[in-house]
Amino acid sequence: MTSVVKIGLITGTGLADPDILHNQTEKYVKTPFGEPSDALILGTIHGVDCVLLSRHGRKHSVMPSKVNYRANLLALKEEGCTHIIVTTACGSLQEDIRPGDLVVIDQFIDRTQGRNQTFYDGTSDKFKGICHIPMDKPFCQQTRKILQDTMRDMGFSCHAGGTVVTINGPRFSSKAESKMFKNFGADVVNMSTVPEVVLAKELGLCYASLAIVTDFDSWKEGVQAVNIDVALNMFKLNVEKVMKILVAVIPKLAAEEWTESLKDHQDVARNAVMYSS
Repeated sequence: MTSVVKIGLITGTGLADPDILHNQTEKYVKTPFGEPSDALILGTIHGVDCVLLSRHGRKHSVMPSKVNYRANLLALKEEGCTHIIVTTACGSLQEDIRPGDLVVIDQFIDRTQGRNQTFYDGTSDKFKGICHIPMDKPFCQQTRKILQDTMRDMGFSCHAGGTVVTINGPRFSSKAESKMFKNFGADVVNMSTVPEVVLAKELGLCYASLAIVTDFDSWKEGVQAVNIDVALNMFKLNVEKVMKILVAVIPKLAAEEWTESLKDHQDVARNAVMYSS
C-alpha cells in the first residue's frame, strides 16, 4: 500500500494561476511566524490533494527578500502537505545551460543576507531548541528522480542536477558578481531557493525545485544582459510546458511508496534539534 501524500506547490513569477487545480477553495491562514505570501489555494490534480501558494503573491507584490518563507512553509506543513514542489526563474551561469532549459536543482550556494533561515530562533514555543539541520543533500532525492523521469517520459529534456546561487535581490547581479558565481562552478542563479529549501528540511518535508532558465544573467558577452523584460518573456514561453509537467508529476508522486522516505526526512529534522540542559 502506498502512503498518503499531499502536494504543496509554491509557484514563482508568472505561475500564480491556480487553474490547474480542480475543486478549488481559498484559505487564508496565520502562523506563529505571520501570514503567508497569499491565500492557500486548495484543490486536486488527478484526484490528488494539492495546495498552491504564490511565493510573491498573486499580484507579485512581495519582493524576494521580503517573502515570509517561514510562514509559507509552515502553512503548507500545517495544511498536511508531505511534499513541496516549487518553480523558480533563474539565470544561467554556464554555456551549456541555455534560456528555456529546465534544471532539477540538487545543491545551493547561499549569498543572501538577513533572511530568517530557521524556525528555531526562540520566538515560538512550537520550535524549542537549536536546529543544526544537515545540508549535504538539501533536496529530496526520490522526489527529484520522479520529476526527472516524468519530464523524460514527456519528451522534455532537463538538466538532472545543478547548483544554484541564491542572491538577495530584487536587483540582478553585476557582471563582476555573475562572473564570480560562474567561477564558483555554480550552474544557475536565483533569488528564492534559500531559505526555502532549508526551512522545508527543518520541517521534514520532501522538497524539490524545478528551475526555469530565462537568461544568461550578465556574465556572457555578446547577448543582452538580464533585465525584467528578457526574463519575463522567456518565462512566459515556458509556462504551458511547466504547467503540463506539474500536472503530470502529481499522480506519479501519489502512486509512489513514501513511508520510508518520509520517515527519513522527519528523523533528520528531529535529530538535528539540540535542547539546552
